[in-house]
Amino acid sequence: MATEKLSIAKAINASLRTALENDPKVVIMGEDVGKLGGVFRVTDGLQKDFGEERVIDTPLAESGIVGTAIGLALRGYRPVVEIQFDGFVFPAYDQIVTQLAKMHARALGKIKMPVVVRIPYGGAIGAVEHHSESPESLFAHVAGLKIVSPSNASDAYWMLQQAIQSDDPVIYFEPKRRYHDRSEVDTDAIPGPLHTARTVRQGTDLTLAAYGPMVKTCLEAAAAAAEEGKNLEVLDLRSISPIDFDAIQASVERTRRLVVVHEAPVFFGSGAEIAARITERCFYHLEAPVLRVGGYHAPYPPSRLEDEYLPGLDRVLDAVDRALAY
Repeated sequence: MATEKLSIAKAINASLRTALENDPKVVIMGEDVGKLGGVFRVTDGLQKDFGEERVIDTPLAESGIVGTAIGLALRGYRPVVEIQFDGFVFPAYDQIVTQLAKMHARALGKIKMPVVVRIPYGGAIGAVEHHSESPESLFAHVAGLKIVSPSNASDAYWMLQQAIQSDDPVIYFEPKRRYHDRSEVDTDAIPGPLHTARTVRQGTDLTLAAYGPMVKTCLEAAAAAAEEGKNLEVLDLRSISPIDFDAIQASVERTRRLVVVHEAPVFFGSGAEIAARITERCFYHLEAPVLRVGGYHAPYPPSRLEDEYLPGLDRVLDAVDRALAY
């Protein structure tokens, strides 16, 4: 058993290294991913070990990066492209939603699109404009894309392995504020299915459902609530499209209350879809309306104000109190 304590960033690096070693058709592309090793050093050392033809420094042209990856996929490669920051993805949005997402259906299933688009996302890093966005819902609305976000190092390693092995395009959102969070990674494990949720804390009074950076916040909220005698369950959704509604339903049928938490704005966020579906599925089990906690429907603020914008412990616990008051 090869178990090691890694940060999320190091786990992603190790996963990319494993993919490059196991499949000569895997290539990595992006701005500064080679010699620099990425702005977060996630791809550090890979170009040195695998060469410039497999770890490719690209021009500053996100549309060109994704378009080139589509062409490589058509020729049998498995490209893994990095969008340097979340807010930089929009020049590539056209390529992603009109070509990458639709090519398989357009070809009546005859063409595969094994492309992974890695996007560091979310705030709380003190960055300037366009560096702290949470655009996952913009992609979740597009049929043909799979969308996942790990919350810990083990998932970061294994979910990326599964994404690279997928014959469908996967948008892999990396919670950059958690890059340095460390946990055990067993690289010999047999991972569960990519698009299943996981209960990371069991409880009886209310379910907190989250993904990516907010899972840790929800675990902290559950620990704080426990000091007041409240027993909260925490569900790591892991996958944003498809969503594991069966797992959410099973949890809510036990706890009878649900609060969905994400960094992205609440307005038209993924929490809205979850709230609607679970209200339909669990109408006779719910003892309170499904509540949502997230960012505000406003442009992401300057970094000195981001603590007021981002959902934190107090806002999660306030929603918990409101749900339990019914």
